[in-house]
Amino acid sequence: MNAISCFFLVNFLLLSTTFISAQEKVNWMSFEEAIAAHERVPKKIIIDMYTDWCGWCKRMDESTFGDESIARYINENFYAVKFNAESRNDIHFRNEKYSFIQKGNRGHHEFAIKLSERLGRLSFPTIVFLDEDLNIIQPIAGFIGPEQFAPIIFYIAGGHYLQTPWKQFEKKFDGLVFK
Repeated sequence: MNAISCFFLVNFLLLSTTFISAQEKVNWMSFEEAIAAHERVPKKIIIDMYTDWCGWCKRMDESTFGDESIARYINENFYAVKFNAESRNDIHFRNEKYSFIQKGNRGHHEFAIKLSERLGRLSFPTIVFLDEDLNIIQPIAGFIGPEQFAPIIFYIAGGHYLQTPWKQFEKKFDGLVFK
């Protein structure tokens, strides 16, 4: 390879690395950090409930949360929490203590049960939305791609869920724009 080719290759790689690192990413925080931030400036909270062994959780991290427009919208409208449903750390929320419960070789966190009680079961990934008063708006179980996730976060962030049924909203939604 001649010097000119090397020069262009190195510059291309440097520019590519700069572009990749400049992409917006979700500002994930712990539940405790989100609650502390919420106490200063109330905002809805989105919780990505996952496990280390969940393949669909990893895929959602890459495709959905890795989408720059989704990441930007989440950062602007929510406090974003990553919560490992098998975490061994206690969580204190609303005068309750939630802990890890050992079951065989694994186990689950009591807070995961609390967040997904409307679903009637644990499933991963599960996305849970909390309103500004820290009430659960809705848990949604399973992988959600970026195209399907965009209307959901817009529906929740904009408070549309308070007055507009989902099916009606979904028909009027067009790419982070409500007609």
